[in-house]
Order: sequence, then C-alpha cells, then structure tokens
Amino acid sequence: MVWTYSQQFGSQAISFVVSMVLARLILPEQFGLIGMLGLFLGIGNALFNGGLTSSLIRTKTLTQEDYSTVFYFNFVGSVVVYAILYVLAPYIADFYHQPKLNLITRVYGLTFIISAFGTVQNTILNKELKFKKIAIINLPALVISSGVGLFMAYHNYEVWSLVATALANAFFTSLFLWLNSDWYPKLVFSRDKFTQHFHYGYKLTLSGILDTIFSNIYLIVIGRYYSAAQVGYFTRANTLMMLPVGNISGALNQVVFPLFSKVQDDLPRFKNAYKQIMLMVLFIITPIIVIMGLLAKPLIIVLFTVKWLPVVPIFQIICFTGILYPIHSYNLIVLQVKGRSDLFLRLEIYKKILLAIILVISFFYGFYALLWGQLIFSILALIINTHYAGRMLNYSLSRQMLDILPIFAFAVLMGAIIYEVDNLLLLSANIVRLLIGSICGFLGYLAAAWIFKFQSIQDIKSIIFKK
Repeated sequence: MVWTYSQQFGSQAISFVVSMVLARLILPEQFGLIGMLGLFLGIGNALFNGGLTSSLIRTKTLTQEDYSTVFYFNFVGSVVVYAILYVLAPYIADFYHQPKLNLITRVYGLTFIISAFGTVQNTILNKELKFKKIAIINLPALVISSGVGLFMAYHNYEVWSLVATALANAFFTSLFLWLNSDWYPKLVFSRDKFTQHFHYGYKLTLSGILDTIFSNIYLIVIGRYYSAAQVGYFTRANTLMMLPVGNISGALNQVVFPLFSKVQDDLPRFKNAYKQIMLMVLFIITPIIVIMGLLAKPLIIVLFTVKWLPVVPIFQIICFTGILYPIHSYNLIVLQVKGRSDLFLRLEIYKKILLAIILVISFFYGFYALLWGQLIFSILALIINTHYAGRMLNYSLSRQMLDILPIFAFAVLMGAIIYEVDNLLLLSANIVRLLIGSICGFLGYLAAAWIFKFQSIQDIKSIIFKK
C-alpha cells in the first residue's frame, strides 16, 4: 500500500501541476477535443487489455505459456483495434463536426500498440505485489512525458501537446517495464491457455466495453449537441473530482484485487478485509470531496484561473457521484475475485439499460438535467452492485449502509462548519478561503470521528505505524 500510494500520489501530483500549467496555456476547447475521443480510446483499451490480464492475476499457478499467450494476443489485438480506429477516424470527426479529430485520432491511437508491449510485464508486477518497482517505472516515464507536453504547449502546439504527452508516456512506460522486468515473451502460443483465460476474460472485456460506452455517453451527447468548450468543462470537472478518488481508491485497487484473490476461499477474512478497506477509503475520500465541492469557486479560480469558472456548478454536481465511487469499485471487485464474470456482465447490461433510460429522459431537460440524471443512475447502480456482492460476502446492502452512515454524518457536520466559515470569509482572497475553510472543516470532521471512536482512525494508525 505504501509503494502503491507513493506512486499514485507522486504521479497525480506531477499530473496535477502539469494540468494547472496546461490549463493556462491551452483553451478549454482543446481539452474538449481529447475528451471527445474518450469513448473510442476506452473501448480500445478494454478490448486488448481487459479480461485476460485480470485472469492472469486471479489464476494461482501460471507458466511461460500463459504469459506469452496473453502477450501475443494483446499485441495482435492492439494492432487490430488501431486499424479499426484509423478507418473510423474521419467518421468520428464528422460526427462531432470537428475536422481536426481525423488526424488527432489516428496519431493518438498509436498509444494502443505502444502500451501493448508492457501489459503483461505490468500484470506480473501487480500479481507479485511488486509495487515499489512499478513506482520506479511509472514516475520517471510520467516526468519525461510531462516535460514533452509542457515544452510543446509553451511553443503553441495546442492540442498536439496533449497528444504528444500521451504518446511519450506510453512509450517510456513500456520501455522501462521491459528494462526492469525479468520476464520476456517466448515464441509460444498455447491454444488451451488462451481458451482458459479467454473464457474468464471475455465477459470482463465485454463488461469493460459496456462500461466505457456508457461512462462516456455523456461526453458523446455533450460533444454532439453542445460545444467543444462544454466538453472541456465537463472533462475538467470529472478529472478534478477523480483526483482524490482515483488517487486513494484507484491506487488501492491495485492491492485489493490480488489481496482479495488470496483470501477468496476464507469468507470471514474476505468480508473483514472488504469492510475494513471500504470504510477506510470512504473515511478519507468523503471529507476531501465535501471540501472541494463546497469551496469549488475559489478552488477553480486558484487552480485554473477565472476562464474555467463555468466548471464550478458542473463540478459540484459531479462531486456527489465521487463519494459513491469506492463502494461501486469494491463491490465489483468481489464479483471478479469470486469468478462470477457472467454475473458481472449481466449486471453491467442491466445497469446500462437503466442508464440509457435515465439519459433519454434527462436529455430533454437540458445540460444540467443530464448531470443530475448521472447522479440518480449512480445511486441506483450502487444498490444493484451492493446487493449481489453483499450476498456473496454475507454483508447485506442495509448492513453496509449502516456501517457507512457515521461517515456521512461526520461529513454533514463538516459541511456546515465550512459553509459558515466561508460566509465569514466571502470577501477574502480565494486562497485564504480555501485554506481556512478546509482546515476548520477537516478538524471538525476528525474531532467528531475521534469522539465517537470511529474504527477507521485506528485502522489508519495501524497502517502508518505498522501495528
């Protein structure tokens, strides 16, 4: 966990600083162009880098045949996906009425082929819990690619600086994975091994494609019926929300999946690990999201300047979905670890039908109705995910909600403190409002948790001091 978080926070700290600089050098419309490609890039990644690598992690005994078979499948798959994307590029540009997207799509798509060279090496490191080595690989690659992006943005390459950053990051990450890995592919491809991993993985891959399509469905609608700038605002709001969520919950997911896999046959240990991790992550994420949401206006001005102020109301609505993200994530991991990729896929289909219905209804009421519809869907999807995963753990939805309730109560108290303090500081400098409001709110949150002896505080202390 220490090395995973070191890498995640280090990466996000660098990325965040770089994004702040780029937000001053590049217009929202340029970010919006890359945001329009989210669907197609996500589908590509799901196709060649989804279920088979997950199958490698959960399979207890593996041979050179397993790894080499998946490696060659991923590489060939990445070439096929890129070829399809290359052909579709002009149609994508026409759909969004953005001629620039033709060449941007064809160049950005090369990241598929470059990344495919390192997927198995990265999977092996994750499976063996070698997160120190992963950090040593990823951070230098990010620093170099960020330098490339900043250099190009400073010299007015606009959207191409974002494309170059992605290409450089994919190249150097794959290169460093090869230089630091003890495993290299052999000239072997086992049909039996492929069938074994494909049988488990294709359902997760299909689920990933469905999730990608519907996760980006809002970007598709906004990009088609609104402006590129509006896509840029929405993308920026979502990226900012995911900064703490992705750092804390996303980084821990790298540890959680192999960890849960090791205890999957011991139900009491599995349930206890799930509960402890979920509550601990929520305990950390919730106050951060509440602070960011309530202090969104001074936060956006300080980070990205006043030209990004239209992000504020979008960001405040999206923040609600961010709090629910860890619960979604860990419930879905339970299904994967238990080998229920069939149920995983079935639930994804049900949820996407539900999302489509909500999207169609909210579309007729305007842009902000789309955002509120997204929140309603997130709540309903949470109920579905938690119900089925809870049955496998003997940890029901109602029991989970009761365990989570104190965290939300502490957050409401903190929100009230921040609201009152910010009203007193309304005419102060934005940085002052941010600092004082955050400190007062967070201290109130911690005080309430300490008074009521909330277990997550003890869990965090145990991790820090290795007790």
